[in-house]
Amino acid sequence: MMIRRACLSALAALTASQPAAADGDAPKSHVVVAVAHPDDELFMAPAIAALAREGHRVTIVQATPGDAGPGVSDFSKGEALAAVRRGEAQCSGTALGAAEVVNLGFGDGKLAEHVRDGSLAKALAPHVTGAATVLTWGPDGGYGHADHRLVSAIATQILQARPAGERPALLYVGIASGALPQVAEMADWAVTDPALLTQTIAYTPADLAAAKAAALCHVTQFPEASRQGMMGLFDATMWRGKVHFRPAF
Repeated sequence: MMIRRACLSALAALTASQPAAADGDAPKSHVVVAVAHPDDELFMAPAIAALAREGHRVTIVQATPGDAGPGVSDFSKGEALAAVRRGEAQCSGTALGAAEVVNLGFGDGKLAEHVRDGSLAKALAPHVTGAATVLTWGPDGGYGHADHRLVSAIATQILQARPAGERPALLYVGIASGALPQVAEMADWAVTDPALLTQTIAYTPADLAAAKAAALCHVTQFPEASRQGMMGLFDATMWRGKVHFRPAF
């Protein structure tokens, strides 16, 4: 994983969930998780924990602080909610072993404005072009969320312009057809033909425990029962020991 042209094959090797490299081994890669909001990382949380545990430097980049969605909190929209959700994002990143959590500070639900003026691409580009591998939402945005889709589209736009030898691997997280959790809250989530989900990142029970700890951080976004149970639900249905991805290129 030392050079970008080898990223896809190297990331495939991560499915073995080997322990972190010992001193003197080849250096690990930089992985960037590019998402729209605090809590979006939960959709691939045990994969993030596995990568960090194996010695990869993981940076989580969020386009917005989630200032528009009160979730289950009593906060009004605005800066007070944004400040709390930034703290929750840092808590989650720490639980997953991320080296850094970055928030670009754009308004929640307003990313289309920053696509038109080019500012989202300008802010995101230094993060994704400097990575070896980028993990993000698929074109469906999970359940059609416009901000999710825009982050995916802009990351793709930036990286497709890079020369082949300098282009990071770009992987879209997805749910295989037939693996959607049977809960009302996810009835409208998109699924992907399993034949397209050719990359997986395996995780251990310890990685899943880290993912649960990350979910518990997002107090303003989910009720306690959801925070306690979502990782177990995802593990039993759509993940089953591996988070699934589709290569963009």
